[in-house]
Amino acid sequence: MATAGFKALVIVESPAKATKIASFLGSGYVVESSRGHVADLPTGASEVPAKYKGEKWARTGVNVDNNFEPLYVVQPDKKATIRELKAKLASVDELLLATDEDREGEAIAWHLLQQLKPKVPVRRMVFHEITPQAIAEAVANPRELDTDLVDAQETRRILDRLYGYEVSPVLWKKVMPKLSAGRVQSVATRLVVDRERERMAFRAASFAGIEAVLNAGEAVEPPTFAATLHQVSDLRVATGRDFDAQGRLTGKSLLHLSAEQAQSLATALEAASYAVASVEAKPYTRRPYAPFRTTTLQQDAGRKLGFTAERTMRVAQDLYERGFITYMRTDSVTLSATAISAARAQVKQLFGGQYLPEAPRLYTSKVKNAQEAHEAIRPAGEHFATPAETGLGGDGLRLYELIWKRTLASQMKDAVGETVTVRIGATLPQRMAISDATTGELVETGRCTFSASGRTITFPGFLKAYVVGVDDDETSDDAQARLPQLVAGAPLRADEVKAVVHDTRPPARYTEPSLVAKLEELEIGRPSTYASIIRTITSRDYVFKKGSALVPTWLAFAVTRLLEEHFPKLVDYTFTAALEDTLDDIANGQAARLQVLSDFYFGPDGSTHQGLHALVNELGEIDARELSTHPLGDSGVAVRVGRYGTYVEDAEGRRANVPDDLAPDELTAEVANELLQQPLGEERELGTAPETGLPVVAKNGRYGPYVTEVLPADAAKGAKPRTGSLFASMSLDTVTLADALTLLSLPRVVGTAADGVEITAQNGRYGPYLKKGTDSRSLTAEEQIFSITLAEAEAIYAQPKTRGGARAAAGPLKELGNDPATGKPMVIKDGRFGAYVTDGEVNATLRRSDSVEAMTAERAAELLAEKRAKGPAPKRATRRTSSASKSARSSSAKRAPAKRA
Repeated sequence: MATAGFKALVIVESPAKATKIASFLGSGYVVESSRGHVADLPTGASEVPAKYKGEKWARTGVNVDNNFEPLYVVQPDKKATIRELKAKLASVDELLLATDEDREGEAIAWHLLQQLKPKVPVRRMVFHEITPQAIAEAVANPRELDTDLVDAQETRRILDRLYGYEVSPVLWKKVMPKLSAGRVQSVATRLVVDRERERMAFRAASFAGIEAVLNAGEAVEPPTFAATLHQVSDLRVATGRDFDAQGRLTGKSLLHLSAEQAQSLATALEAASYAVASVEAKPYTRRPYAPFRTTTLQQDAGRKLGFTAERTMRVAQDLYERGFITYMRTDSVTLSATAISAARAQVKQLFGGQYLPEAPRLYTSKVKNAQEAHEAIRPAGEHFATPAETGLGGDGLRLYELIWKRTLASQMKDAVGETVTVRIGATLPQRMAISDATTGELVETGRCTFSASGRTITFPGFLKAYVVGVDDDETSDDAQARLPQLVAGAPLRADEVKAVVHDTRPPARYTEPSLVAKLEELEIGRPSTYASIIRTITSRDYVFKKGSALVPTWLAFAVTRLLEEHFPKLVDYTFTAALEDTLDDIANGQAARLQVLSDFYFGPDGSTHQGLHALVNELGEIDARELSTHPLGDSGVAVRVGRYGTYVEDAEGRRANVPDDLAPDELTAEVANELLQQPLGEERELGTAPETGLPVVAKNGRYGPYVTEVLPADAAKGAKPRTGSLFASMSLDTVTLADALTLLSLPRVVGTAADGVEITAQNGRYGPYLKKGTDSRSLTAEEQIFSITLAEAEAIYAQPKTRGGARAAAGPLKELGNDPATGKPMVIKDGRFGAYVTDGEVNATLRRSDSVEAMTAERAAELLAEKRAKGPAPKRATRRTSSASKSARSSSAKRAPAKRA
């Protein structure tokens, strides 16, 4: 700690972290926050300093012709922060840069060094938990800035900038404006698209089996158990795993049962005699799971708590900064000796010595190039606080408890038990012939074999503390299925025999946990970036959620197809993983930044592989329409991605919009033809309007069905026909001329209010409403447009206006209980722009994949948490951003530093 009269400035990234660390340090330390990054590449032309505006590279902020020199500018909202930090620095004797111990943290520390230009000694202060002992140790053992980590982060930032700024404009021109491409985001999108392609190509196969409830007698416990038909004579009964993705039976010595054949056999088996043929018992052992690292925390929080990856990391960040857990961005599964001692002591205290192994359990990372922080995610400190002792609530308590249980479980004994497989012979009263549903061959049989499996856990071990989350089609580690004690030859009785029919299922769509697992398996991206990647692909309309499943949009299909055909290397899984390895090599001092950037952008010397620059500038002709067209088999109908949305089109040119929430694998030729029954632009003539003499037609438009008058060809320029949207109770097929005239008569004048302003009742895109000057108020039913009186309208306007123009008296559509994060009641309300969930302070609009009926408390809490994380919309900057000061890195760098603008 500081000596008398000595003062040091400690800079961290966040105010919460600063407050916590300041409570551990004495008066000789001033702890301040940079509030994240203070400098970055310019995000727009307005941020480029005047002297660089004429440079052709200024758009990207990277001078590719001068050793890929980046142009760093101070972010507009950080100028005041820099001034404040400089003022604090003027009165201290030492500067301690205490940002996170990873690439991002090292880069923030380096940028602070460049901006502050300290004249006092500078040291790097690192720690992976915020406890008094850890902070004291970090102050006592500072190090120098790690320029290899800075190089790695800068290289990654430049690669991502060049990829995004060079490839995205191609998408704007050939697919749709304002689209984005990214080095990892585009590969993640391709993964989701590839899975949907598999589902679309999948052909289901139907197969049948037989299930029986067998009775072993009252002398055993349990007396009854379930068994399934395993063999008919010597042929194994085909199950789902025996069919390929095209519904074809694979393998040999199989019997494919149809529903009819299975029912016939089940009827015969009701009168069969049963006896145990064999009993095989094996010991069962399950070792504990390693402590959490970033990706496993995201996966289990997703499966067990229903958290998104972003929500998990946001809550974990808060727990870390408040001193409850260790650093949450890590590939390591190692526990320090102190942490192991704390975990073992708590296991003995809470569960007893019988659950504690003789020696501590040690774990090593299996992740390639494991790096970042140096310990697993665990409770902070030398003694672990139990969840009840933390004083936490809501999301923080739930995630802390997950981490605490997993850490304790990692130091507990194995779970042990026994698995038993029983084969049961069934002898039919007489032989019968069974027809194979695939080959048609007849199989004569007089005997069948059933199978039953069970598992009992005799000592739960670590399962007493923690069971890992599993996907819907997997079996939990603590699941048990008891079988009675059976011996070979024991007679059994069939209490029930029934035929069951199944269909093979397409591969499951990715969920956030399973996508995180796949990205890690392929070694694509860094674990610390997965949450932001998933947020990006969902916010850019490449992917939407259907329940917990990630569903690609047709826009994602179009973008992925363009990248696969014209930038194949950039979305290649192997190439992306290899590039990640190279970035790790830079961080480890084993690769040169400049060479990596040059190979990526210009292509390796002497290689036939093109760099990014050549790929973008030598594209040749791209058929934009072809890229955005996806034929639905040989039906003559195609799906097209247009500038205003997705639609289907047939050979005759008829078009119909595709609903936003319709998954690509659900858009079959049959569904498309149903949509085309009400094609876009097709008119249905209803008659002539008596008032104007103009024809009246009903049409289907971008925003739904409507009626309109048809103006003559010589109509005056600027003339507009009367138009009206159909009510929800109307359809294009049944709407009449009388209905249309009623709609065209709107808006209806309700009357003149006491203040002299006219009130009208209207029908709009978002439903019926009142309008008084510029003040709009929603109505609850379309019929009110014609029935509401002036007195009733004035009563509505007498009520306080709420957000979206809804009336204050309108009640909630659904009540969902209290928000676990705030404790406030959550309700769904109907707003001008659709349904939204609110806790009284934060409002979050329901996504297109959500519905009021299916909304759960967990999903509502997730939407509110995401909205809180975004915060208020940033104010537009009015002043031009100046460039960051020119400076070089510390002399310990392994390469000559580039100048910084």
